Amino acid sequence: MKNKFYVTTSIAYTNASPHIGFALELIQADVMARYNRSRGKDVYFLTGTDEHGQKIAKKAKEEGVEVENFVDDIVCDFQHLIRELNISNNDFIRTTDKERHWPTVVEIWKKMEEKGDLYKKKYTGYYCVGCESFLTEKDLVDGVCPNHELEPEEIEEENYFFKLSKYEDEIKKLISEDRLKIIPTERKKEILSFMDGGLSDISVSRSADKLEWGIPVPGDDNQVMYVWIDALSNYVSALDYANQGEDYEKYWPADVHCIGKDILRFHSVIWIGILLSAGIDVPKNIFVHGFITSEGKKMSKSLGNIVDPFDIINDFGADPLRYYLLAEIPTTGDGDFTKKKFVDRYNSDLADGLGNLLSRTIGLAEKIDAKFDPERSPGGEIKQKIAKVKKNVEEDLESFNFKRALETIWDLIHYTDRYIEEKKPWKEGWEQEKTIFEMLYICYTLHELLYPFMPETSEKIKHQIISRERKILFDKR
Repeated sequence: MKNKFYVTTSIAYTNASPHIGFALELIQADVMARYNRSRGKDVYFLTGTDEHGQKIAKKAKEEGVEVENFVDDIVCDFQHLIRELNISNNDFIRTTDKERHWPTVVEIWKKMEEKGDLYKKKYTGYYCVGCESFLTEKDLVDGVCPNHELEPEEIEEENYFFKLSKYEDEIKKLISEDRLKIIPTERKKEILSFMDGGLSDISVSRSADKLEWGIPVPGDDNQVMYVWIDALSNYVSALDYANQGEDYEKYWPADVHCIGKDILRFHSVIWIGILLSAGIDVPKNIFVHGFITSEGKKMSKSLGNIVDPFDIINDFGADPLRYYLLAEIPTTGDGDFTKKKFVDRYNSDLADGLGNLLSRTIGLAEKIDAKFDPERSPGGEIKQKIAKVKKNVEEDLESFNFKRALETIWDLIHYTDRYIEEKKPWKEGWEQEKTIFEMLYICYTLHELLYPFMPETSEKIKHQIISRERKILFDKR
């Protein structure tokens, strides 16, 4: 189905309330979804929560609450953030959902078993509770997990293993030939370099006496499925893969998995191996974003520099946060959040830039009672400028370069400010009405261009252009 677009975020781990990094991922995926809807595509946008694992069970015990109640509370926080950020997801999947999620996980396990890709053996090695992952010596940096900077546990268990090594050449070929495209290219190179060392078979279960909180292995209640087998299957469980449902037939394979760089190996290697083993088509693209630091440092509770997205939304609204994360943070790289940078961007780009342009335009239109018809387009220089901007923004969105797309849109705002100063439409004359109409048309174009990025602001601009109702878009802070 060429006219469909299926985009997913990773599913958020429910050991703590949402942070600004997941807000970035939600917003990036939402831009993809809104843009493709505006192009007339049938979009399915999935997000959700990853609710199993040793780390969650341990955290619930520390809090002195039943694990089910613990994850329910955290899930409510994530769903609240989704609403507050005006995210346009079609669906929300939970890995504790025994009706929607579990049947697919069990079905995939059985497919892998039928293929002869699962076997049981005793294992001695390292396990990082933070990653919910088994690690090898080469994964460690100075003896610790590089993501969590903690020494892993040394464990000895009898677990099920997946013959991931069997699919090494096929996975490498898919990535090399961009049939599984990894964006940006640096991440593709990173994964191929990692695979040059060879893939080992991986443990895909834990002993039930070590991990009770998870999905039991079919036919072996003494074992619980490895959390990543469980979690990654959400992308097809939401589509009712277990029953070969209508949504699965319609939307799979995924057009884009939107993820953070810390879980790239799981998505580009382990997930692809699982899909190949189960006989399921692989996704088309894996889009990888970086991390957000706070005042140049990794966010941590001990440093007291955690950025709470709810605080920003409560003080400034959702769209300013959406704008900052898309415009300030490199689309596929690491970026920094400080309150000063945020306020500076808010004032310069939103209040003094976009807001001031709209205010000037509506004021001048009121002055001469200008009529506006969006079906009537300007000619000459303005027509050429708008066409070029639209083309560039479309190309940037097709290649997932959100930061550059916004830079192009703000270039149009700066261009219009210069054009106004040159034409001086506040002076009466034969060009006054023409210039004010061009200003109105540019603002209407901004409404269309900004829709994927700042949907609420986009609607406000459209309303003010059509009704010429003067309201402040962004007050100066």
